[in-house]
Amino acid sequence: MSAGEAGAARTAAEREEFVRTRTAPEPVPLCPELRLHTATALTPLWHATADELARWDASPFWAFPWAGGQALARHLLDHPELVRGRAAFDFASGSGLVAIAAARAGAARVVACDHDPFAAAAIRLNAALAGVAVAVREVDALDDPLDGFELVLAGDVFYERALAERSLRWFRALARRGARVLCGDPGRNYSPPRGLRALAEYDVPTTLEIEERAVLRTRVLEVLP
Repeated sequence: MSAGEAGAARTAAEREEFVRTRTAPEPVPLCPELRLHTATALTPLWHATADELARWDASPFWAFPWAGGQALARHLLDHPELVRGRAAFDFASGSGLVAIAAARAGAARVVACDHDPFAAAAIRLNAALAGVAVAVREVDALDDPLDGFELVLAGDVFYERALAERSLRWFRALARRGARVLCGDPGRNYSPPRGLRALAEYDVPTTLEIEERAVLRTRVLEVLP
């Protein structure tokens, strides 16, 4: 059974219980004012074998605060004028960190989008931890015109060629129709070499369990039309 099939076979409440019992609320290293349900050395998800994870979620991206998301979340928290009063859409939201930061910074409306049903469960739990309102969409939003959203956010989406190329085309189309598109990127393999403007850089603490270095220099980028 694939991760998607396993997620679909369970109710939202069951998926939330899965996340709750296999993670622990932990401060986000670069955004300690926020906590996420995180896989740590003390949690069952961290110690799960590959075979065990295959029954549930072979790639639990929602269980960690990735470097790109941390940098983008920090930037929004430090510059609330970017998001205050705007409608924000967080693409490939994972844990929901960026969406939660946007809500905390004063966005009028926040939607977190991820096609993984376990990510959707994690987002709901993490938003509740933060005491903010974040709507969740369990869809593949690529190529959606996102009418009504003034700000589009994405952390760590340039790690696979197909996803990076398709995402960048979509981001540029959104920028052309007037949306502001911000990405967090620690220099993944398929980071675009041009067509983006660097807004800030952060040294993001991470873990060698999921990254090659304990600290990643990570940029916040704006996608240009």
